[in-house]
Amino acid sequence: MQATAYRFTPTAWNTLVGQEEDALLTTEERSNINAGAWFSSLSPTLRHDILRSARVKRYLHGELIAARDVSPPVWLACAQGVLRVGYTTATGKAYTLEYVEPGQWLGEFLLMGDAPHTHDIYAHGATTTLQIQRSAFMEIFATHVEFREALMRRQREDTRLLYEKVDDLKTLGLGARLTKTLLELAQKYGVTVAGRVHITLRLVQKDLAQLLGASRQQVNQQLKRLEEGNVIRISVGGVVIQDMNALRRHVQRAQLAYED
Repeated sequence: MQATAYRFTPTAWNTLVGQEEDALLTTEERSNINAGAWFSSLSPTLRHDILRSARVKRYLHGELIAARDVSPPVWLACAQGVLRVGYTTATGKAYTLEYVEPGQWLGEFLLMGDAPHTHDIYAHGATTTLQIQRSAFMEIFATHVEFREALMRRQREDTRLLYEKVDDLKTLGLGARLTKTLLELAQKYGVTVAGRVHITLRLVQKDLAQLLGASRQQVNQQLKRLEEGNVIRISVGGVVIQDMNALRRHVQRAQLAYED
């Protein structure tokens, strides 16, 4: 959906979102926000009210966006790059809960109270965010019945996905969780070139280990098995899925084994 759907020009759109010239969204960033499935389902009036309350903030790769138990709550949208959501234990072990792609929003549940962020959020790659403070969020919440209903739909979907992840942790081995994760990453970040799917999200083995809650050595062993079976190829740029059907069969076999 084009920015003109909000009944103002791209220049006006930028003026509403960023108050400083160096804090304007690019055309690609605006397109990413507009293309988000949840956001695009909202009425033009509601989208307008959300965007006029937002501010643009940019981060370098690895830069901290929000700190667990420290940063005040804020509603975030990823306009460019990726948000890595996770935490670090008292012993220094890092875990990644999810990677949030462009067009997605997160953190609205925090704004229903006054507690700080429950997880650390980092920029993965050069990242642009839209951020809405609690006071503006609550004003939109009070004004729009549609907004409240849309948030309930989001929470329902987020809860379903959370239960699926818990189910996977309890029922699937590391190899099965890795293949399922690779399939999900391919669906979100995959680009097909000559019949092979290149995962554009740059993840090294350590990143995958933090995402799966395993050691890097364990993840490397599972990756080598898939590589030896010509299912994937590990390249300098990341993971390439050489046989998507074989990867899907790995996931299906793991799910059938659990059901048996």
